[in-house]
Order: sequence, then structure tokens, then C-alpha cells
Amino acid sequence: MCALETPTAKSTAGRLAGKIAIVTGGGSGFGEATSHLFAVHGAKVVVADLRGDAAARVATEIGDAAHAVEGDVGSAADVRRIVAETVETFGAPTVLVNNAGTTHLNQPLLETDEAAFDRVFRVNVKSIYLFIQAAVPVMRDAGGGVILNVGSTAGIRPRPGLTWYNASKGAVNLMSKSLAAELAPWKIRVNSLCPVAGDTPLLAELMGVPDTPENRQKFISTIPLGRLCKPSDVASAALYLASDEAEFITGVEFPIDGGRTV
Repeated sequence: MCALETPTAKSTAGRLAGKIAIVTGGGSGFGEATSHLFAVHGAKVVVADLRGDAAARVATEIGDAAHAVEGDVGSAADVRRIVAETVETFGAPTVLVNNAGTTHLNQPLLETDEAAFDRVFRVNVKSIYLFIQAAVPVMRDAGGGVILNVGSTAGIRPRPGLTWYNASKGAVNLMSKSLAAELAPWKIRVNSLCPVAGDTPLLAELMGVPDTPENRQKFISTIPLGRLCKPSDVASAALYLASDEAEFITGVEFPIDGGRTV
């Protein structure tokens, strides 16, 4: 009798073998962890970040499988350049992780000024529009691919104090579903990763209070599994959804939240 093939029966070393990925915001946090894990599993990775030194550090740590690009995800010219450098360095991208994101201070909604609103939507929402415009034609012509947009639990179960950030992440989540439906004929899968707040530089702003052990514990008490989201949690989810193991999964909001949105 032949043994049934299972995911654990396959080599984990090559889950992304042959794939070429762009990871925005790859110089720290969720993006850094995702860049490293993708490379471990066989992908070539373009680490894109507004901070060129951070992108270069991550790419250097990874080695020959990575290439660093400095760029502003809210700039059409920079986004086109990131995609062009990817094609020139490794070939057509087959995985795009729109991870770069920002927030405004957790505060009453009338206290968030227009500049902060514009910045949040420029980085969290417009950036995805720009990357879709630049990368989708290349993916389509190469036969398909995977797009992962980093949304948030804030776009599923919003909380007071972050209304405009919540709205931007709600846009990311809904946009991912619409893109999944429209891009499916070109064999491009699109999913939204929805982490709860993690141990990243954005944590204090998301909480709206100083990042002290006491304030962290108050926030953690609202998460059933009892901890913040780790970069490795997001990286592992991204690895699965980017791999061929998830070839029939598209259009989902994928909570990475320890039960926060239950």
C-alpha cells in the first residue's frame, strides 16, 4: 500500500524554491522576519524599506539570496523602481508582501490631524495600489503569483482611539478580497494577513500609552492566548500562504491574533 503524501512528508527546505519575493518594510519587525524565513525556504528576496541601512542590514544577514532596495512605498516612481530592480536582479516577482505600514497615535478621533490621516492612508493603502499597478502586469505575464497584504485585526474588530488606522486596515482587508476575485483569472492569489498588535516599534502608538510592562500586560489581557503577536507568527503565516500548499486559498482575512477577534 502506498503511503499518502502529507505536507510533513515533504522537505521543508524548499517550500518556496524558485520563488522571487518582494517584502516591503523588510528592514524590521514582521517584514524582517518574513524576509529571513522566505530565504530559508528557498526564495530569492528583495528587501524593500524606506530606511536603506535597515534593508541593507537584513539583506546582508541573509546573503546572496537577498537584495536590498531603499524606497518610499507611497511614491509611484520608487515602487516602479523596486519592481524593476527585482526583475533585473532575480527575475519576475512571484510573491509580493505589502507589509510596510504605519499608524497614528491612539487618541480621540477628533484629535488626529489631517497630516497624520494622509500619512496613514498613503503608507497603508495607496502603497498597495501602486504595487498592484507595477507588479501585477509582470506577475500576469510570468504566469501568476501570490500577493499578501498585511492588514490587521483592527480592520476586523476595530477599537476606539484608532479610527483612521482601523479604516485604513479595513480598506486593506476588503481590497484584498476584491483583488482576489479580479486577479484569479491570471492565477494570482491575494490574501490579507491580520495580526494583532506585536512587539514592534508601532506598539506604543497603537496602545496610546507608554510601552511599559504594566501597560503591555493590560493589552495582553485582552488576547486569549496571552501574548503579543511575534514577527515569527506573521512570517510563518506568510510562508504558508505564499507556498504551493495554499494554492487553493485566496481572498481570506487570515487572523494572527491569539483569539483577539473571537
